[in-house]
Amino acid sequence: MADNDIALMAHLMRRAGFGAQYDEIVERAARGYEATVEELLNPTDESHGMELDLAERSFLEWNHFIRCVPEYIMWRMINSRNQLEEKMVLFWHGILCTADSKTQSYVTSQAELDMLRTNGMGNFRELLIEISKDPAMIYFLDNCLSHKDNINENFGRELLELFSMGVGMDGQFNYTEDDVKECARAFTGWTIANNIPGQPYGRYPSQFVYNPADHDEGIKSFLGETGNFNGEDVIDIIVKQPATARFISRHMYSYFVADEGGVPSWMETPPQDLDTIKMLEDVYFSSGYDIKAMLRALFNSDAFKNARFQRIKGPIESIVGTIRLVGDWTTPRPGFEVIFDEMKHMGQEILNPPSVEGWHTGKEWIDGGTLVRRINFIADYVGDLNQPGVQDLVRKLQAEGPVISPENLVDGCLRLLGCYELEPETREMLIKHAEKGGDLPTGNQEFPHQVVQMLQMIVATKEYLYA
Repeated sequence: MADNDIALMAHLMRRAGFGAQYDEIVERAARGYEATVEELLNPTDESHGMELDLAERSFLEWNHFIRCVPEYIMWRMINSRNQLEEKMVLFWHGILCTADSKTQSYVTSQAELDMLRTNGMGNFRELLIEISKDPAMIYFLDNCLSHKDNINENFGRELLELFSMGVGMDGQFNYTEDDVKECARAFTGWTIANNIPGQPYGRYPSQFVYNPADHDEGIKSFLGETGNFNGEDVIDIIVKQPATARFISRHMYSYFVADEGGVPSWMETPPQDLDTIKMLEDVYFSSGYDIKAMLRALFNSDAFKNARFQRIKGPIESIVGTIRLVGDWTTPRPGFEVIFDEMKHMGQEILNPPSVEGWHTGKEWIDGGTLVRRINFIADYVGDLNQPGVQDLVRKLQAEGPVISPENLVDGCLRLLGCYELEPETREMLIKHAEKGGDLPTGNQEFPHQVVQMLQMIVATKEYLYA
């Protein structure tokens, strides 16, 4: 098996998942790249990990009515074989945003994330319909307060601006203020059956209800079309817009390929790789708005395969990837909330995006406070010789022979971390550090500590910030 096949698989698992240990990367590479893509695109029920009710019994400190859903989502990211399925939950959670800071109902948020898991690689039209019926979203964007005689524009505006089309494309606006109002009119009557969070009988999931008596039955003009539109009619019009294909394609590119500028800049700033964006747009329309078809085309494209280390990892990717690497939290035990809190302190808390715009990604993840915390977290984990993944990594280096050169120590650690690449000057600096003791006997007691010290130095480099 060629080294490049293994490096390419490591790249795929970082982007289409949260990374993997070296043995899994080699195993998947042996089965083949395209076969792995298909496995990721077609998750199975048997591979997701632990159901929420079982998790509540296993993690005794979890309580479904107080907290546990964010931790459970993170648990699945760590342990699920269906890595792309969980990665897509995070993808859509950063676009179709709701926040527990307002909804304050974990059970309703859990229902939303289950919906994103079910529909995240399906038809985009159906996903927009489901998010429009989602009780957490209806409450978060006040559509339950929108009535036929007194519309609330919040949901209609965000559906157009942040969920489907964006403000503009190629220097032109995609919609008008009148379109926002007409969209809001079309969604009157789409509400919830029970309030969030003030239920008198404890926390239970809110339910969507359509109230025809509160729906505006008047004629509406929306994006150049006129009729007695309901919410589904509006979505039918939205999904066939070129701006929608562009919007979804750019989000996919930025999430899976390379960091793009922020969404507010997309009207005036063209994509950095217009050919790949146009390819995704074509698949969007030819497949009938199928997200899975777009992902398949993207992962098999040269643009994706050649885009190694062009995205800055977010806090969730960094934390989950580190835990998967070292093999921690594969079985329940107390203390998992501490890991979740680390994620929050680094600026990315599940269920609490900072606004309806979601998290600002790319270089905005890098700042003085959270960067130091991120490096310290990763370094502490890879420096822990009690972790099974770290022990396995040491054993693999010991198996290379009775003595290993400083150069091979550096390159071996990079390979086993997931085929990372360093700038020449960074690599040379690490080799010089390892050379202080000459060639390294792999059988002595100091060798494991020399390995983890090198791992800690690698994860502290600027190159390791990228996926």
